[in-house]
Amino acid sequence: MFLFELFGLFSLSALVMWAFLMAFFFNIFVYSLGVKRNTTLLISSLIMMVSYSATDYLYTWISYYNTTYFDWAIHDAITIASLIIAYSVVKRSSTSLLYLVTGLSINMILVLFMHLDVYIYGNQEPWILWDIYLYSVNVIDLTMVVALIVDRDFLGLHKLKNKTLNYFKSNDTHKVT
Repeated sequence: MFLFELFGLFSLSALVMWAFLMAFFFNIFVYSLGVKRNTTLLISSLIMMVSYSATDYLYTWISYYNTTYFDWAIHDAITIASLIIAYSVVKRSSTSLLYLVTGLSINMILVLFMHLDVYIYGNQEPWILWDIYLYSVNVIDLTMVVALIVDRDFLGLHKLKNKTLNYFKSNDTHKVT
């Protein structure tokens, strides 16, 4: 809970929301230069900016009902579906799309674990899952922002995906029946 004590709840969410807004503005600039016009990069950054703005703590704080972890999981699932729909429309992906879908999927799993721990099991004592959730979600969010800005395979996720797919394709012929 060190990050909450250092930055506060609103500051972390505002930082991430601002970062996605800046990534969107950067991608508008790149799009206006005529670079990467036929990819999902601009649409992906718009979807991420709208998603993170809609689920910001400031907006959920003034909401008429309490936002739960399950609500954030639903928002992540809707965002993943929106990114996949954008890809199916454009038919040409940017490098950042895999980072966004992977990051949102990991965030959604962590949020569901937190929902299970806090709301289903009724746990109120901080433990290691809470720290893993806090640090992981923020690191993954900032990684997704970097992926939208640089649009490169800087962590090697595409190489890992391709090697994994090639491994399973090459093992299809060696199956024992």
